[in-house]
Amino acid sequence: MQRQLREESDYDQLPDDVPISAHIADAEHSKGFSSHIVYTIQVKQKGGGKYFIFRRYKQFHTLQAKLQEKFSLDNSHICDLPPLPGKIFIGNRQEIAEKRIPVLNTYMKKLLALPTRILLDEDLRLFFHQTAEDADRIPRSLRRLRPSTRKIKTQTEKEEVGEKSEAPQAEALYDFTGNSDLELTFKTGDIIYLLKRVNNDWLEGMLNSYTGIFPQCFVRIIKDLSEGTDSKRRLTDAHKFRCIYHDIQCSKIRDVTVKDGVPVQPDYTDLLSLMRAEFGNKAIALNYRDLEGDMVRIVDDMDVELMVLEAKDHSWIRKPDSAPWVLHVTRKDDLSVYNTNP
Repeated sequence: MQRQLREESDYDQLPDDVPISAHIADAEHSKGFSSHIVYTIQVKQKGGGKYFIFRRYKQFHTLQAKLQEKFSLDNSHICDLPPLPGKIFIGNRQEIAEKRIPVLNTYMKKLLALPTRILLDEDLRLFFHQTAEDADRIPRSLRRLRPSTRKIKTQTEKEEVGEKSEAPQAEALYDFTGNSDLELTFKTGDIIYLLKRVNNDWLEGMLNSYTGIFPQCFVRIIKDLSEGTDSKRRLTDAHKFRCIYHDIQCSKIRDVTVKDGVPVQPDYTDLLSLMRAEFGNKAIALNYRDLEGDMVRIVDDMDVELMVLEAKDHSWIRKPDSAPWVLHVTRKDDLSVYNTNP
């Protein structure tokens, strides 16, 4: 949960239906009197609820204008609102929409990390509220929410090169029929090659050239993902990353080496465990600096994704064998490193 810019007591007093994070799952064409792009957005609430809303860029722009009118520097309710990317009038609509996704994700993340009084604003809550039209609409796809897929060799090819037993795999214990194109259908006894763990209950795998997700309770793990190698998620030329530890009196720079390779996008829990062991301290927080130079606390895998995306926009040249991002470690209770002033 995004608590880095809020006092804990204020956060606890928020109602459970307040949105605390939002992430764009896809951008699709919507046809009516005029063709336009609609963003499919997954919203998470403080109480744990999740739902989808569908918004045009025009609605983002309208929300920003209303918030600026209420919380501009010209009145007593000042607030440093995050910038919204400007309108683009020339170019391919789909390409423009795709390029806007990481920027809009950053915008929503920073917007929902503002003080609690902003989160309770009527216009902001209406923007993230799931309307009856939103609830009835079915997303065409969720490309940016489902795990990335990768091609693997078929069973015949694996037998030919003697690699069958090396791939992470599971045996189906029961028949499972997928409810959508995102889910994998299989029968009892099928051998499924595992690609990625989605969460504690769901896996992604491949069967007969079809890829999809499925519940773990329907299969028996033969060889777990942790025993295989996931080449897509690792940088072949990187085995270390730079880490800066911010203490009360000074900052220390350290290059952390990872023997098995540095993941392109590491898991938040793995990264936190690694840093706790590196510094011998469990009461630490992970952070990165955004493009404006402000420190942003990392609290989940979505934040790690934003760190990786923003690192690509930095102008500095990556050193050989090093990941392109820099991790900043602070004390968990030290909020002085964050820019909380208007």
